[in-house]
Amino acid sequence: MKKIFVAVTGASGTIYARRFFQHLPYDDWEVHTVVSAAARIVASHEGGLNLPPHVKDWDEKDLTAPVASGSNKFEAMVVVPCSTATLGRLAHGIADNLITRAGEVFLKERRKLILVPRETPLSLIQIKNMELLTLAGAHVIPATPSFYGNPKSIEDLVDTVIARVYDHAGIQAEVSKRWREEKIKITHETKPSEGH
Repeated sequence: MKKIFVAVTGASGTIYARRFFQHLPYDDWEVHTVVSAAARIVASHEGGLNLPPHVKDWDEKDLTAPVASGSNKFEAMVVVPCSTATLGRLAHGIADNLITRAGEVFLKERRKLILVPRETPLSLIQIKNMELLTLAGAHVIPATPSFYGNPKSIEDLVDTVIARVYDHAGIQAEVSKRWREEKIKITHETKPSEGH
């Protein structure tokens, strides 16, 4: 099985983490997670996190977790939502807990590190931190929903972000309508083959 490490930090947007866990194809992925103390407080105000029972939950102070070492192979790490404090520590190599140590490992091992910040407006410092992380190889995917699929609920909006995160992490799961997907399918199905 492929392994993924999911970190939940204290930015507002617990629903992004909740939907990420709800859609995961657990038959294909071994899932490890860490939820920061700040994230637990925010989650208590935003409907809870509701971690599935088969997810391995690590303490943010436990640097003996497998993901803290580059010798353990994980396909991807996702920080969802990613607080700007975590973003700043990752950008400047401050590995002071399991989340930032794991992020440091993923950057040095050239593995997929996906950060989902949810903040607005952004200061120049935060933008520069995103630039540094992008240059270091991280994927910065702001929690910016799309609207072209005519979402009917908040969950539908959130899922447009989760779909992009899944794509970058290499997770095969269709959770949201893609741009012009139905039109393209109809065109291919109705177009006559060449020579007929």
